[in-house]
This record gives sequence, C-alpha cells and structure tokens, in this order.
Amino acid sequence: MPAKKKSAAKKSAARKPATKAAARKSTAKKAAPKKAAAKRTTAKKAPAKKAAPKKAAAKKRTPNAAFMKPMQPSPQLSAVVGNNAMPRSEVTKKVWAYIKSKGLQDKQNKRMINADDKLGPVFGGKKQVSMFEMTKLVNKHLK
Repeated sequence: MPAKKKSAAKKSAARKPATKAAARKSTAKKAAPKKAAAKRTTAKKAPAKKAAPKKAAAKKRTPNAAFMKPMQPSPQLSAVVGNNAMPRSEVTKKVWAYIKSKGLQDKQNKRMINADDKLGPVFGGKKQVSMFEMTKLVNKHLK
C-alpha cells in the first residue's frame, strides 16, 4: 500500500511547475481562453431595456421682457429693416431676410456676410463680417 501513495505523489509533483514564474505563465495561458469564452457568451445576450421615466408636463416658456421690448433703429439700420420700433428678435429676422433676398452670404464660407451699400454703414464700413459679429454691430444701432 505505501508504494501506491508514492506513485500518486510523483504524478502530482509532475503536474506542478518548478518555479513561481512558470506557475504564473501556466495560469495566464489557462485564464485567457476562459475570458474569451465569457466574452462570447455576454456578446450574445441582448441588453435589457428599461422604460424611460415619463417627464412631468413641461411648463410653457414665457419670453424675456427685455428681448420683447420695442427698440428704435438708427437711420442707417432703418434703411434695411424699416423705421418702426420693434423687438431685437424682429430686427434680426428682418436683417436676415434682407441678406437672403440680396444674396449677401459668402458663397464659400456661409458664416460670412458681405456688405452692400445699405449694410456698409451698419457694419461700421467693413466689407465683410461674420454672422456672430453682425448681431453685435446691429445691436449698436438700436436704442
């Protein structure tokens, strides 16, 4: 009976690596296929969709009084938008309508506005301004 125990001990010793480094390598090789198998199984599962919680009824926005306050355009700007007092938002809409009707947007860079005889004084004598600079320059002509 003792002879059988020795042979079993020899077999288990043969399975164990001799150094710790060899043990790490062997476990790394064994762990990799398991992770790949785990990824394959998770990829097949469809993610569970949760129902989005319903939002409360949105409050209707009220316009800011400062934007709706009628303002008088300067004589240079009134040549483009008219002489009546109107809110800033309406002035901007009319300036854009004028730009679109006359085709004053630059063909290559649509963000640039080319000045004509009426818009030149509003733009401070510049031949071309960006659309963001344009609103700043137009607001200087409102009181």
